[in-house]
Amino acid sequence: MPHGAATADDPEAATARTGELTRGELARYSLFAAPLAMAALPIYVHVPKLYAELGLPLAALGLLLLVLRFADALIDPWLGRWSDAMATRYRGCLLASLSLSAGMLLLLNPAWRVLPLWLWLSGALVLVYLGFSLATIAHGAWGAERPHTPTARTTLTASREATGLVGVLFAAALPAVLGGDGPGTTAQGLARFSWIFIAVLVIALVLLWRVSERKQPVEGEPRALSMVLHDARFRALIAVFALNGIASAIPATLLLFFVEDVLAAKDWEPVFLVAYFLAGALAMPLWVWLARRLGKVHAWAAGMLLAVLAFCWAVTFGPGDRLPFLIVCIATGVALGADLALPPSLLADAIAKRGAQALAGSYFGVWAFVTKVNLALAAGLALPAVAWFGYREGDAASNLGALTVAYTLFPCALKLFALAILLRFKNRLSETPV
Repeated sequence: MPHGAATADDPEAATARTGELTRGELARYSLFAAPLAMAALPIYVHVPKLYAELGLPLAALGLLLLVLRFADALIDPWLGRWSDAMATRYRGCLLASLSLSAGMLLLLNPAWRVLPLWLWLSGALVLVYLGFSLATIAHGAWGAERPHTPTARTTLTASREATGLVGVLFAAALPAVLGGDGPGTTAQGLARFSWIFIAVLVIALVLLWRVSERKQPVEGEPRALSMVLHDARFRALIAVFALNGIASAIPATLLLFFVEDVLAAKDWEPVFLVAYFLAGALAMPLWVWLARRLGKVHAWAAGMLLAVLAFCWAVTFGPGDRLPFLIVCIATGVALGADLALPPSLLADAIAKRGAQALAGSYFGVWAFVTKVNLALAAGLALPAVAWFGYREGDAASNLGALTVAYTLFPCALKLFALAILLRFKNRLSETPV
């Protein structure tokens, strides 16, 4: 049976024709987020250290990663347009998975290299970034087109993002478990992890094939990016998303520095990280419920306020405050659930209100661009700023107050600014039946 087709004796396909998602379809759609999340964590956490240990100078490594990450962000809008031009979203996910699979195998198995180290890393990252970006955009656009109502969109995005967080947890634990004890264990663990990643991705792709689509063909050659950027509702949403995203990315950039130098709790880092991501995954049903009761805008605002309250408490912490910070990690993890589930759902609502489902990939391409720029700006602003104010990594006599303020109060100010914009445009952004 062709992908997305329906037959009279296929109850799930019949349900899909009405615009509703079956539980099976929701699970199969969401599962594809797990391997994508499993790929993201090693790229940003393990790869820089792995290639530095192999002999790539830190300065050269940093410059290479900076150039490739900005190039990756810049092509996202065009990948979105390409996804719109494809016959199905599944085709985009399939092509992306081929590139992502090849890139991850090369990236996490540098012992195979037949090129200079920096060329091997560059080529592998290009394949990974292309595959990851196209898969994320096509999968996100598919989710925006598929549900029929605002409530169903929230359920879908919450399910997708919760599954992604489970993938993050597996990616955080598996390399260490697979590496064993002794020298070179990280490299061995990552190499073995790459094959598990491939297996999970193949399984997810097979199951994703059984999810029906509602993709609309692109008629003619519209100026997709221009149309997206001229959408006033989208511009308001992306402004809130960008400010809130930077506010969330700065603590993520500074977390390990804060834990090691302010709290003196390096041995608790895995506990804090697991608590944060697990709380985010478990909180997804809460945000779906609040979105139904309060509306998505007010539920998202509640998530921002929760994060602000938690970070305001953390500004008082010092050495030994492990348990209070664990509570902060759980609270901000719960708030993370709102940041992951609700903005993409509001984006899907905005696309539906405009009747622009045929350009959903272009919308998600711009969305992905902003997400990546947030991460780049967070690192580019936070790290030089705390250094300029006198903080030095590992030096308890340096200005730890600057690090604390940058980790806690500065993100709070940005979140409150984002909250003000969100409430200013709440009527424009609030969902209505579509």
